[in-house]
Amino acid sequence: MAAVLHLPEGDRPCPCVVACHGLSASKDSDKYWLLAEALPAAGIALVRFDFRGCGESTGAEADTTIATRVDDVHAVIDAVRAHGRLSGRLGFLGSSLGGFVALHVAARRSDEPPVVTWNSPVDLRDLRRPEEPSGLGAAFYEEVTTGRYASAPGGLRRHLVVQAALDDVVPPVHGARLHARAAMPTRIVTLTGADHRLSDPEHRRQALAVSLDWYRKHL
Repeated sequence: MAAVLHLPEGDRPCPCVVACHGLSASKDSDKYWLLAEALPAAGIALVRFDFRGCGESTGAEADTTIATRVDDVHAVIDAVRAHGRLSGRLGFLGSSLGGFVALHVAARRSDEPPVVTWNSPVDLRDLRRPEEPSGLGAAFYEEVTTGRYASAPGGLRRHLVVQAALDDVVPPVHGARLHARAAMPTRIVTLTGADHRLSDPEHRRQALAVSLDWYRKHL
């Protein structure tokens, strides 16, 4: 898999955030470049990567499922954990389906890492198939239909939900339900006028600002 690690200046050990992109996206979208600048400037490392079948990573997106994406995140964690600059403290950030995946990864960890989700679904069965990005194969839909990885795990602490008010891909009710299922401390931030992709640079900056504040408090 293709991955890039961005480190703060200096030689002090630092925490690291793993950024997970959504379907038919990549590590190189504008939002991840913003994160790659802002987090290291605040003393937090960032690793952005392409899930298999996306961006510069090998494979076909049609062969991917939630399970394969969870495995991809674990592979990234294994690849960076031995880096001498990293303190071992991890956080996660995911956009759209990337947030759904990040929640499943965090739920398996005993260290209760902070998770920030941007416009992420609470239940994949609630999303209408025609509105989902193209490129998915039968294995993805079979996994959802059978119930495995169909819904996001609840009860996670330190979960910040960022939700676009005008999201027509993952409607705002998903963000509300994610927040309701989280354990304290948790917070939901609704971005007025924002769409699913945070197309307006100002909305991306707002999402970045509240996310950075969350990591400063909980990472």
